[in-house]
Amino acid sequence: MASPTPADVRGGGPAEAGGDDAPMTHRQILEALSGLLIGMFVAILSSTIVSNALPEIINDLDGGQSSYTWVVTASLLAMTATTPLWGKLSDLVSKKLLVQIALVIYVIGSVVAGLSQSTGMLIACRVVQGIGVGGLSALAQVIMAALISPRERGRYSGYLGANFALATVGGPLLGGVITDTDWLGWRWCFYVGVPFALLALVVLQKTLRLPVVKRRVKVDWTGAALISASVSLLLIWVTFAGDKYAWLSWQTYAMVGGTLLLGAGFLYTESRASEPIIPLRLFRNRTITLASVASLFVGVAMFAGTVFFSQYFQLARGETPTMSGVMTIPMIAGLFLSSTVSGQLITRTGRWKAWLVGGAVLVTAGLGLLGTIRHDTAYWQTAVYMTLLGLGIGMMMQNLVLCTQNQVSPGDLGAASSVVTFFRSLGGAIGVSALGAVLGTRVGHYVEDGLAKLGPQGAALGGAAGDGGIPEVSTLPEPLRSVMENAYGHGVGDVFLYSAPFALLAFVVTLFIKEVALKSRALVGESVQTPASARSQVDQPA
Repeated sequence: MASPTPADVRGGGPAEAGGDDAPMTHRQILEALSGLLIGMFVAILSSTIVSNALPEIINDLDGGQSSYTWVVTASLLAMTATTPLWGKLSDLVSKKLLVQIALVIYVIGSVVAGLSQSTGMLIACRVVQGIGVGGLSALAQVIMAALISPRERGRYSGYLGANFALATVGGPLLGGVITDTDWLGWRWCFYVGVPFALLALVVLQKTLRLPVVKRRVKVDWTGAALISASVSLLLIWVTFAGDKYAWLSWQTYAMVGGTLLLGAGFLYTESRASEPIIPLRLFRNRTITLASVASLFVGVAMFAGTVFFSQYFQLARGETPTMSGVMTIPMIAGLFLSSTVSGQLITRTGRWKAWLVGGAVLVTAGLGLLGTIRHDTAYWQTAVYMTLLGLGIGMMMQNLVLCTQNQVSPGDLGAASSVVTFFRSLGGAIGVSALGAVLGTRVGHYVEDGLAKLGPQGAALGGAAGDGGIPEVSTLPEPLRSVMENAYGHGVGDVFLYSAPFALLAFVVTLFIKEVALKSRALVGESVQTPASARSQVDQPA
């Protein structure tokens, strides 16, 4: 076998460990993944650290429920729209360089977000953060797949899931402590991730070595613009429908029609592009198609759990931001346990479908039970329901990506991985937007009912109920405080109840995914050991 020439491959790889065919040891893989795990920790932290600080942030910046939703949605939107682009670029250029660029973008967005003087400025900065987080989310899966065989990947996906759980539980706790600390304040929620991102940059430079097949790069920018515009228009419609205008109105017809038109343009562009953002031929594979659909529905459940619990504990139960983070630990503990254990067992057995189906059952049950909570529900009951939700999400999140990666060739690895991540983020973005609008509507309805039950006293207190902004419950007079707590408790319960059917759909879809034996060969080895193939890719026009 001829050795790869410099024109074919740059950088090191597993071959450096001890010969062309020598697999990387467990220690070498962990060293290579260390910077990536730190980067993923940063990405997840940026999403979760603001959750418990958001009520105070929005109150301080004079925003309302719509602003609350958009601070979360803006990041998800940018992440969703750019994930396919990051995934496609990873099939064309250096994955290491891309993940470092994503970290730099994240740092810029975070620093400026901490300086925000209005909700509009904060939302714009969250878009920049989301672009960086989209790169980190997509590239983490791609790089892991390049280094590790599918059979062994379950074990390391468990580490990624544990990392996710740590950042998810640490984020709200850290955000709560920062917000409750007078000499820090909520702005430090955006600054605190910057040192981790800089550390990840240094560690990645020193530890991550991947062979890079040199290809002529031609990015489908038209496709990227069309899918971004389509998703953005859809989310704008979902956020404001039922509030700024009726669900059945000319605005709805215009936005939905525009979304469909832009989507059709995207499909046409992708069918003709030489290097499409999302290769449509991937959807000829049944597993990839079903995993993408399941990810869409899982995204709704996954982000609903992390976004709306903070409002429940702070506005319905009167907890501090710090305690709000502490009280979500049962969900994160379930996620940590199931992602770690399922990853280890999948590596041992090679079987993964039972974990997907079981996870969907638990997510559906958890959301259905959470739909029954009210402001005075015993905490131990809420904790049990949250644990079920966490266990289910941990079983599904990484394994949907794993079963997709097992179906594709090395050249499509980035695109296929990003497709699943894209649909999960899309489900989350649509879910947060729609459910945020539902929450605002339901809370308003329950407040009106509560005030009506108070009679003349309620009419007198109506002016103190505010103008639709996020209330500071602790400062409200007692009768109104009880009304508000009941309204948010019931409203958040409705949000979870409306999420449960989506989890049920994910369960139905996973039943039809065919289990295929996991491969036992890492893709990076294939690219290093087939220089002739690599050279042919160099010579082909993109």
